[in-house]
Amino acid sequence: MSRPRMRGTLRAVLAVLVPLVFLTGFTPWPQPVPVVSRIDTDEPVVFLTIDDGWHHDPAAARLLLDRRVPASLFVLPGAYAYDSAYFQSLLAHGPSRIENHTVNHPDLTVLDGPAQRAEICGARDRHLAQFGDGPRLFRPPYGTYDEETRSAARACGAKALVTWTHDLTTWGGGTPAPTPELKAGDIVLLHFTENLAADLARVLAAADAAGLEPAQLRDYVTE
Repeated sequence: MSRPRMRGTLRAVLAVLVPLVFLTGFTPWPQPVPVVSRIDTDEPVVFLTIDDGWHHDPAAARLLLDRRVPASLFVLPGAYAYDSAYFQSLLAHGPSRIENHTVNHPDLTVLDGPAQRAEICGARDRHLAQFGDGPRLFRPPYGTYDEETRSAARACGAKALVTWTHDLTTWGGGTPAPTPELKAGDIVLLHFTENLAADLARVLAAADAAGLEPAQLRDYVTE
């Protein structure tokens, strides 16, 4: 086919497709966000992240505020709906920040793209309405995700999908997990359980022993 005919054919195809794009409201699916399990840094910092938000322990809140811990709080809207003041106090009087953990805590890999987007964007919108600060990081429930999750996270304003280096949550009356020697850039996962105050004290002691200072994770995540 000659070049003039090729150009003519291309123009004809575009003349059909472009109006269809506008009529259907189609927008390109965004590029996936990066996945972060630790931060590559030479700075003596460690990152504390706390998930879910169901148990509102005053002792844990006091420790976060007294130590000025810049924790990343990956909380669920339902977990603060009955006592949002607990988290508002942490945000107003300390350096912690609210991040995204979905609306309903599903395994996202069993959902299609639009359903994943509804979970992630829905949580973002409710956090923004409740706290006036939109989340910048996203953590998938159970740490499970696929490529659709990473693209949905981008579409909902996240800079990165965050997992963890060490899970140091103590569940129920169980024995605390062995505390590893923390290294610069490690991301520690905890949960809002009845054991959170003790888990926080243990992790902060390990950070002190390693010469590390807790830092705000969102400040170290670059797109």
